[in-house]
Amino acid sequence: MRPGLLRVLDTLTDTPAMILGHRLDVLGANPLAKALYTDFDALPSRDRNLARFVFLDPTAHDLLADWETAARGTVAALRLYAGRHRHDPRLNELVGELSVRNEDFRQWWADHDVLQYTHGLELYRHPLVGEFILAYESLTLPDDPDQALYLYTAEPDSPSEHALRLR
Repeated sequence: MRPGLLRVLDTLTDTPAMILGHRLDVLGANPLAKALYTDFDALPSRDRNLARFVFLDPTAHDLLADWETAARGTVAALRLYAGRHRHDPRLNELVGELSVRNEDFRQWWADHDVLQYTHGLELYRHPLVGEFILAYESLTLPDDPDQALYLYTAEPDSPSEHALRLR
């Protein structure tokens, strides 16, 4: 990740933000995104991956209130990247690992669904602040289409915005 992008993440203090690579690798996350999901920086570099988090971290089932929809979307996003990067050994290793370790992943991978995250809503059930909804926007970086900036926002003056403030 470019140093300038890291500085952008550091300036975003009121909204969770992450930069994801083409394997859903978490290349960078601001403090609010780390508080929302997990401190990816504290994990071994191999484990700094949103798909691994969704399918292998037991806290993801509790955090993502509609885990199945989020998990299916994660599989479909990986499927999109697999079509673009067929010869990426690390992507193939990730898909193999998730297929072996998680029955849901294995079944949904076989469905061949494809999804490009652009925007949407995600319902969270955070252990510290309870249930809230965030909208996300995915902004693909023009000079590196394999990286995207994900921004998560709450409706102004909503219970969700108040939950974010409690971080």
